[in-house]
Amino acid sequence: MRYLPHTEQEIRSMLARVGVERIDDLFNDIPEPVRLKRPLDLEPALDEPRLMEHLAALAQGSAGANMLSFLGGGMYRHHVPPAVDQLLQRSEFYTAYTPYQAELSQGTLQAIFEFQTIVCELLGTDVANASMYDGASGAAEAVLMARRIKRRTHVLLSEGLHPEYIETIRTYVSGLDNEVTIELIPIAADGRTDWQAAENLMTGKTAAVVVGYPNFFGCVEDLNLARATADRQGALLVSATAEPYALSVLQPPGACGADICVGEGQPLAVPPQYGGPGVGLFGASQSFVRQMPGRLVGRTVDSDGQPGYVLTLSTREQHIRREKATSNICTNHGLIALAMGIRTAMLGRQGFQQAGRRCLNAATYLRAGVERLDSFEVPYSAPVFNELVVRSQGPDASEVLARLSEQDIIGGIDLGRFRADWRKDLLIAVTELHSREHLDQLLAALAG
Repeated sequence: MRYLPHTEQEIRSMLARVGVERIDDLFNDIPEPVRLKRPLDLEPALDEPRLMEHLAALAQGSAGANMLSFLGGGMYRHHVPPAVDQLLQRSEFYTAYTPYQAELSQGTLQAIFEFQTIVCELLGTDVANASMYDGASGAAEAVLMARRIKRRTHVLLSEGLHPEYIETIRTYVSGLDNEVTIELIPIAADGRTDWQAAENLMTGKTAAVVVGYPNFFGCVEDLNLARATADRQGALLVSATAEPYALSVLQPPGACGADICVGEGQPLAVPPQYGGPGVGLFGASQSFVRQMPGRLVGRTVDSDGQPGYVLTLSTREQHIRREKATSNICTNHGLIALAMGIRTAMLGRQGFQQAGRRCLNAATYLRAGVERLDSFEVPYSAPVFNELVVRSQGPDASEVLARLSEQDIIGGIDLGRFRADWRKDLLIAVTELHSREHLDQLLAALAG
């Protein structure tokens, strides 16, 4: 409800209804000694212009308020128009909870249905669910789904998959009754998965092969090779896309042969906010729909022949099947899914492709600039979309980032935090928000 102040008459009526005379009587349960007997010592109220000035002054004192950021690694800063937030704040939508009462929730259900349609188009799949918590939980659920479908207990993960996705998958499978063996496929010299090594790791027990698209290092994987490798032992291919804007210029993973496609929708929905919230994208072929996790919204007609939206195939879910459910996910990230639906609709196909080309052009310019520097190199030759690894020939990446920070630049992610032998490597991401001047500023700082 919108807030409306109560009149004196309404206050007297409510107090009489509950049998007290004064508002203070409502707090009789609070012991007298701990009650505050004076007004709060607050500054005088500010009018709105003065309040905005005050908040702006406070924000200027925040560390990093005006720093130029090249952070990525699974969370990316793209332009999100204020209209998205305004629509999210409407009370009709402002919840992440599942709309079980279809007759009361047609607007929310239709919004979820449209989100599922968008995800199917992005991923190139037949069906998509109402969202997962994030890309990492989606990848873990995909592994569990592949295990159910294939009835096998061996999983291959590309070493180019996001390390936190790998850790999440390990956590999910660690609680299973039947032990699941996870092996990592090494990375080749060009920064992509070594599919020859993968063939040597495949067995008749392999349920799934999981690969990033693009991978954690920003390199665009060849899903045709991945598909051929998975087919050697009849395993399912799972793709994980942490940057959905990449799909503006790349073929959808489903069109390249991926059986289960997962991803992170945050870049198309909300800015990065301390690592979250995100929204997991999950799509698959129609033949696997009864093994999918999470909610599914379908379109139907009512008794009058009018179109309507309902939760469908709910017997897969934990509130009905309990421990036999396909997943124990309950509340999904419906609000962020709505944000993604709104933002994608605002962009349109042409706007989406234009933003993607700007990301690609920025990465190409940055890569060429780094390759001209004496003290840095781009170690991987594979094509990239908007993210690349830059290797220091001198100090560790942590020292490079500290030096950049002194110049008000957040220069990316120190990959040494994930593995000691990556301590010289920076992961740098660019988006359509980075101008040529921003890239030149970073290159000059690296050169200095």
